Amino acid sequence: MQYRSIRKLGLFLGVFAFVALAGGCKKQVASRPPTQTAPAPTSTQPTVTLNASPTSVKSGDTVTLSWTSTDATDLDIEPGVGKVTPQGSTPVNPTESTTYKITATGPGGTATSDARVTVGAAPAEAPAENKSLSELFEQNVKDAFFDFNKSDVRADARDNLAKTAEFLRSYPQIRVTIEGHCDERGSTEYNIGLGERRAQAAKNYLISLGISATRMDTVSWGKERPFCSEHDESCWQQNRRAHFVAAH
Repeated sequence: MQYRSIRKLGLFLGVFAFVALAGGCKKQVASRPPTQTAPAPTSTQPTVTLNASPTSVKSGDTVTLSWTSTDATDLDIEPGVGKVTPQGSTPVNPTESTTYKITATGPGGTATSDARVTVGAAPAEAPAENKSLSELFEQNVKDAFFDFNKSDVRADARDNLAKTAEFLRSYPQIRVTIEGHCDERGSTEYNIGLGERRAQAAKNYLISLGISATRMDTVSWGKERPFCSEHDESCWQQNRRAHFVAAH
């Protein structure tokens, strides 16, 4: 009886030891960390540079615009150029001062760049080669007209003399003779004196505008060399003048 009890106890201990051993040998399963989603790739901000050469021109001259860019899919230059490739150059002919602007657009945003072109006044047109100095003299030198029996420089005469002075300043090599003329009324002697006063009045006015007296001589023809031969006021007015002749 005692033997059976001991045997049962041994069997119980053996089973207990086996269960304990099996539990100790069981592998631990590690827990997995949560899955992380990779961030979406970011797009790069575009860059762009615009240059103009030259930056200062006369109206209508040619300017070359050149540009480079990165990470841009659409480029536009204004004013007047429009869509362009990511890099390149193009000629423009501005007629006034202009700021050209390039806009570059891509997945990463927008970038801009400016180039300023300054346009100066167009050069003055040179006289046509077929126009001689004498033709220019005839076109630009204006006579001064006077009232009856007077040698005062009236308003319209001052305007004409101002234009004459402007021409003489532009051509300092030219000398002139100022002729005094009168209409047919009055004596020859009286009109010679009146013609001289008219020529001298025109000369003095030009001197006041900066023309040297050494470039001007005076002579009076009185009524001896009329420009018009009719006997009326319209014709007489044409004859009352200080007339300019280029000296040779």
